Amino acid sequence: MRCFGAKIGKGVLIRPTAHVQFPWKLEVGDHCWIGDEVVLYNLDTIKIGSHAVISQRSYLCTGSHHHYKSDFTIYMKPIHIGSQSWLAADVFVAPGVTIGFGTVVGSRSSVFKSLPAGKICFGTPAEVIKDRIMENENEMNYVFRPSFEPMPIEMWSKYVTERAMFKDYQ
Repeated sequence: MRCFGAKIGKGVLIRPTAHVQFPWKLEVGDHCWIGDEVVLYNLDTIKIGSHAVISQRSYLCTGSHHHYKSDFTIYMKPIHIGSQSWLAADVFVAPGVTIGFGTVVGSRSSVFKSLPAGKICFGTPAEVIKDRIMENENEMNYVFRPSFEPMPIEMWSKYVTERAMFKDYQ
């Protein structure tokens, strides 16, 4: 990817089945994961912040057609994915969208408008479900941290078992 002009940070994993339309229009921060069968249809720039995850089969689309024009001319708008954000499996992101720092977007969601930082969002169209806030300040420091430090396994296992993402969503 770098050979074709992509700006890729350190510690990035891009799965071999991911598709990038134009590598020179891609910027990926440090320690990111781009999953299997992800499509980065980057007619315009796609910027992905550090420590972000784009899960399998997600589709980030920077271009579309003007549906109200008789010739359906194409338009392009950049996409920005904030640091420490997670797009779960099969998320669609439309042209011009910004996903805020630390925001989680649930599986199979479609994002047509920008989402704020620090939220858990879900649906088609994606809507804010709740804040992504931890009760314990130490736990918060591991989730929203400016540099990469592994979360202690005890804290991670407690988080996973007690605070599932949609556990209290009705």
